[in-house]
Amino acid sequence: MNKTLKGWKDIPIAGVCWKPATQYLTGDWKTFKPIHDAEKCTKCLLCPMICPDSAIKWNQTNEEIEFDYDFCKGCGICANECPADAIKMVREGGE
Repeated sequence: MNKTLKGWKDIPIAGVCWKPATQYLTGDWKTFKPIHDAEKCTKCLLCPMICPDSAIKWNQTNEEIEFDYDFCKGCGICANECPADAIKMVREGGE
């Protein structure tokens, strides 16, 4: 049996993303989404730090929290951890 060794160029590539990560929108399958109450918010900035999907950002221009629903998966960690109870989870499509 004759086995030929393959060079690194001949090995199939697996697990490589060919597009930038920002083009893989992952928030379209959520059941619940977070709704932010700006009046209750103390701007402690805990929610952007604990979001596992980096779907919550602090906008320095208008000094507000912003949710990027294209990446939010509706896990509810932000609502659960918000010390001011300024984030509530609502069923997707039922605001």
